[in-house]
Amino acid sequence: MTTTDLKDGRIVGIAGPVIDAEFPQGELPEINTALEFDVAVDDSSITIVAEVAQQIGESRVRAIAMKPTDGLTRGTIVRNTGKGISVPVGDGTLGHVFSVTGDGLDDPNAGSGSER
Repeated sequence: MTTTDLKDGRIVGIAGPVIDAEFPQGELPEINTALEFDVAVDDSSITIVAEVAQQIGESRVRAIAMKPTDGLTRGTIVRNTGKGISVPVGDGTLGHVFSVTGDGLDDPNAGSGSER
C-alpha cells in the first residue's frame, strides 16, 4: 500500500497529549504509525505528529502527540502517513540537537539533506 492509498481519519477524543482518531472501516493505521494533523495557532497553522499506541476496536486508534495539542478540536482531519516517525541520519546531523520528530533544535537546517 502506498501513502497515496491511505485514507484520512478524524479526531474523536482529546485528553492532553492523547488523541483518539476514527478511520474508515479497513483503513486502521498500524501501531507505531505516525499520524499528522494541522492545528491553528495565532493566525497560522502548525503540523503535529502523533504516534499510534493502541488500536481500539475496528475503526479507532489511540495516539500520543509529540507536541502540545492546544487548539486541537474534535473533527480535525488526521492523515495516516503509513510509516513510523523518522529522524535524519548522516554526517549532516553530527553535533546537532533534534526533537523527537527530527526537527533541528539548534539549527533548523541541520540534517535537511540527510537520509531519514
